[in-house]
Amino acid sequence: MRAVLPWAVAATAIVALPFTFPGGGTITILNQMAITITFALSYNMLLGQGGMLSFGHAVYMGLGGYGAVHLMRWIETDGLSIPLPLVPLAGAFVGLAFAALVGLISLRRAGTTFAMISLGVAELVVASAVIMVTIFGGEGGISADRTMGPRVFGSQWFTAAEVYWLIAGWAFVSALLMYLFTQTPAGRAANAVRDNAQRAAFLGISPARTRFVSFCASGVFAGIAGALLAINLEIVTDEALGLQTSGEILLVTFLGGVGHFAGPVLGAIAFTLVKTVIGLETPFWGLYTGALFVVLVMFAPRGLAGIIADHLDAVRRGQLGKLMVPYLLVTCSGLAALLGAIGLLELAFHLREAGIGKTALTLFWTGMDAAHPLPWVAFATLGVAGCVLCYRSLPTLRARLAEVRTP
Repeated sequence: MRAVLPWAVAATAIVALPFTFPGGGTITILNQMAITITFALSYNMLLGQGGMLSFGHAVYMGLGGYGAVHLMRWIETDGLSIPLPLVPLAGAFVGLAFAALVGLISLRRAGTTFAMISLGVAELVVASAVIMVTIFGGEGGISADRTMGPRVFGSQWFTAAEVYWLIAGWAFVSALLMYLFTQTPAGRAANAVRDNAQRAAFLGISPARTRFVSFCASGVFAGIAGALLAINLEIVTDEALGLQTSGEILLVTFLGGVGHFAGPVLGAIAFTLVKTVIGLETPFWGLYTGALFVVLVMFAPRGLAGIIADHLDAVRRGQLGKLMVPYLLVTCSGLAALLGAIGLLELAFHLREAGIGKTALTLFWTGMDAAHPLPWVAFATLGVAGCVLCYRSLPTLRARLAEVRTP
């Protein structure tokens, strides 16, 4: 039951979410979330399970997307009778092929050397994408029509809701397969090499061969994520290969928690919500995400999943009630400081970018004038008071946490 229950809950959520939050915008966010989850879990196979830090993992997702979009174009132009649900297999094949090629070259070294090689490969592929226009389409990318293939159960994939079931199904199956991989001897060997490669070699485990297997498996699922991206957007550009995408997935994985399988899932959900929901309200969503990442690395290096895991023992022993008041004080004061800082930043940006006489804005569902001193004073007071109260509440919270964590 402990092994099956999380997957049953995940399957139930996949089925229930489109009906709980209907609407085209919500379906679009769910599609992006499922793709990011698949991509983040594939990256965690390298970093979390195998200890391989890669700065160019987006290459395998991007190449998988290009492989899928070319197959969709062949279905459209040549009349290939391949249904759309099988297109992600093309992305998996391309991701596997390129991961095997790069792995043969780069996995003889680990640590910083491997990270620098991955960065160089990423730069090489991105530069090639601009030059090789026939394959990559240049800066404009390559587009295809996902509706040209044969019908499957009467679906022609015209709407985002129809595409959701395809993407969510592939994301669920991919996540399950990646979890099962961690339970295999190859997955356990990757953990051993990550923890101590020299001792693993002494026990007869080849570090290079073990890393190669994990690297190829990660390339397969990164290619699937790229194919799902191509199906969702019906276009793939060189942005999917770029260093920004690789940096984002690194942030997502650390945000959720590298040491836990569910960590990248939590990080992908949080990052997608920040990027889509908050991104529609303010252009500073990247700044807020970066600040959240810095705070988590400083105070909770194990990520969101680590925070949850740290409190499970307190829940089992019935001591979570001791943390309620300190957490309430720190949360309220921290939220006040955050709102104050966001308010000052948004006021300054609006006052700088707005035209003459257009100083009115709506912030936190409240209309205000950026040129009037009252909003500035209110947000500054809120921010300073929140910082002071949070600073004074933190020692109490740390003492209670130490008391609860002590057996």
